[in-house]
Amino acid sequence: MECAYNKPLLAVISQGCAANFGDGEKIARAFAEDYRVLFGMPELQKPEAFVLNVCTVKGNAGALKLLREALSRAPEAKLFITGCAPKDFREEVAKITSKVVFTSLKDLQRESNAETVLRESPLVGIVNIEEGCLDACAYCSTRLVKGRLHSYPAADIVQQVKSLVSDGCVEIQLTGQDCGCYGFDTDTNLAELVQQILAEVPGDYKMRLGMGNPRHMLRYLDSLLECFKDERVYKFIHLPVQSGSDSVLKAMNRKHSVQDYIELANAFNSKFPLFTLSTDLIVGFPGESERDFRGTLDILEKTRPTVCNITRFVARPNTPAYNMADAVPDEVKHVRSAALAEAFQRIATENNARWKGTTETVVIEKPGYRKGTYIARNAAYRPVAISSEAPLQPGKRFTVTITDAEPFALIGTIN
Repeated sequence: MECAYNKPLLAVISQGCAANFGDGEKIARAFAEDYRVLFGMPELQKPEAFVLNVCTVKGNAGALKLLREALSRAPEAKLFITGCAPKDFREEVAKITSKVVFTSLKDLQRESNAETVLRESPLVGIVNIEEGCLDACAYCSTRLVKGRLHSYPAADIVQQVKSLVSDGCVEIQLTGQDCGCYGFDTDTNLAELVQQILAEVPGDYKMRLGMGNPRHMLRYLDSLLECFKDERVYKFIHLPVQSGSDSVLKAMNRKHSVQDYIELANAFNSKFPLFTLSTDLIVGFPGESERDFRGTLDILEKTRPTVCNITRFVARPNTPAYNMADAVPDEVKHVRSAALAEAFQRIATENNARWKGTTETVVIEKPGYRKGTYIARNAAYRPVAISSEAPLQPGKRFTVTITDAEPFALIGTIN
């Protein structure tokens, strides 16, 4: 058997969503026999090859920066780019270098007999349950790359979860471009998949459900709510509403209404106290009026999400929104996004303050930024910052009392 240190070094670097990171892990496992694989940009070593698994949802700048960093770190290395790499991004890459090979996960994957299980985290198992979506949002470039919905077989997913739990994973992330429409092409749905996993995979783990568009989740809301009664499912859901204006949603070609989202949010918030609702909001979409923006502020107040991804609209080439009239000036986008961020952080702080005084069982996730601090997760997938003079091992469980709250985290003390 060839010694691992005699193998050439391959760096797999993923950006963006959990689905992209799940694809990156598949790529790493496929090359484990022939390469010494690591995740992320190596600090000292010079890889013989890079796989850059890029994200361009919010523009090309981040992916191009990663490319330049790889070229600088190891100019002679082979360069493969996969992930969300639409036509305009490829054109910009060609202006920087001609050595890149654009490829896909399907092309890079191959049968592997390697026994090594490669994951970015030994405790977190990322399980891609589908690829593509059933929507055609006017601003989205991801669908140009990922295409229509393709759901993976439930039996294969269940087996993957079993293997990950057996290998020590304490967290399972079900992910995809739109988990909400999982199974619509195979006569099932996300709730049925989750119930099958819970029935067939025993163990002390927690499952986090990936993003789902509101219009899809409404179709099986009652059965989805049932899933969250199981302690192995994080009390967390990601429902991207994008705007609090029905006219803007129509221009975006979103197929849900503001009321659809409110109905879903209220269902989760009322059924499960201290539930973590996550959403996405875009400000400055073409034609967004001040009244439209006020509707977005209003939906924050009505549904009170604890996690919110706020994005200033950026027109992506080859999407319908790219040529839309009535562009919102950049200075207006900045003012609106700042106002939205201020309102959200106030709401998130108030939501997190409701945890003060509670006693929680948390799982250590990773060391914090400051020495002697650690980040853990509670049952609602809220990050809990704790301090400890003694080292705390990731994956270990502790009982803590929540003593304080910030917009993006809870503060806890080990009992």
